Amino acid sequence: MEVQETRIQTDRVLTIPNILSMARLVGVPVFLWLVLSPVFDGPDLDGWALLVLAASGVSDYLDGKLARRWNQISALGRILDPAADRLYILSTLVGLTWREILPWWLTALLVARELMLLVTVWRLDRHGYAPPQVNFLGKAATFNLMYAFPLLLLSDGSGWLASLAAIFGWAFAGWGTGLYWWAGILYVVQVRRLLTTDHPTAD
Repeated sequence: MEVQETRIQTDRVLTIPNILSMARLVGVPVFLWLVLSPVFDGPDLDGWALLVLAASGVSDYLDGKLARRWNQISALGRILDPAADRLYILSTLVGLTWREILPWWLTALLVARELMLLVTVWRLDRHGYAPPQVNFLGKAATFNLMYAFPLLLLSDGSGWLASLAAIFGWAFAGWGTGLYWWAGILYVVQVRRLLTTDHPTAD
């Protein structure tokens, strides 16, 4: 992720990209309920949880692509898109950690990165800067994690398919976590340089 300006092309709220992002946000509690159903002695709904997660990944790809192609980049969209990404990652971390599919240390590592970004965005806001557009590196990290989570959920079973899902799931989780922190650290460094240049006395 890097600090960069992206021209706002529309003030409309009900654009197709924004509706896709809103739908992804609505799917967050649905996904969490589906994945936690076995924890509370409910039926195994992992298949439906995987379907919701796959749909969120498709919409994540489409909302940005359509916004650029149809000149519908909006201020609301710049907030909704990364918010939906982070909420899906957080809800998946909660669900998979609760079910002991993910180890607590990996969850803590990813949550720590999010807290670091929240503090950095807060500093930007204090100095009058809007949240930056997510760039390729940040998107690549998110896509790796979005591939990892359904595969790890699928690995919570038996047979050759579960074993194969575990191998590829942990590979994507490792790459995604590494890229996630790399993008976060670059973002913090760039924000610090920006604030130092524009506000030499900034803390």
